[in-house]
Amino acid sequence: MWTWLVREWQWPTAALFAGVMLLAVLPPVAFFAGTAVALVFAQLPIYMLHQYEEHAGDRFRRYINATLGGGREALTPGATFWINSLGVWAVDVLALYLAWLVAPSAGLVAGYLPLVNALAHIGPTVARREYNPGLVTALVLFLPVGGWCVYETGAGGGFWPHAAGLAGAVAIHAAIVGYVVRRLVRLRKSEAVPAV
Repeated sequence: MWTWLVREWQWPTAALFAGVMLLAVLPPVAFFAGTAVALVFAQLPIYMLHQYEEHAGDRFRRYINATLGGGREALTPGATFWINSLGVWAVDVLALYLAWLVAPSAGLVAGYLPLVNALAHIGPTVARREYNPGLVTALVLFLPVGGWCVYETGAGGGFWPHAAGLAGAVAIHAAIVGYVVRRLVRLRKSEAVPAV
């Protein structure tokens, strides 16, 4: 499975297929669970569509390695897969269960995650004045659907669910940045050590 998903880089296409299938069951989810929980549910498939734009053809990893890594492998294929599977899929599934079992506002991290990610795409686009992989779906899907999720799911939830959801989304993105920075520091140190 690892070979097919990561070494052959099939996971972005698998995510696209899974995302489309999950969107196909969104109407009955909304009917039975209500709008707020359905919007938490919807964050996973829209993120999967985004991941296809971002990672098909290994575009995003190559972009990061070229721009931030200066040609070094700041992001490995394995790290990219685990970041997206644990940092998005697992978080969104956990948020869905929290929204369903506790209260819709308990799943706010699912709405804030795409909004923070959209800012992470928009910022470099403005600064560098160039497209980065994932920008289109960040603008077209993340801002409106993530924003609607935060608005609808957080209605009546008070300050703390919003604070926790936003903090969770920021922490996930900060952990990714921290990983890339640590890896680049290690790579630069290994380059600085003279060969014996």
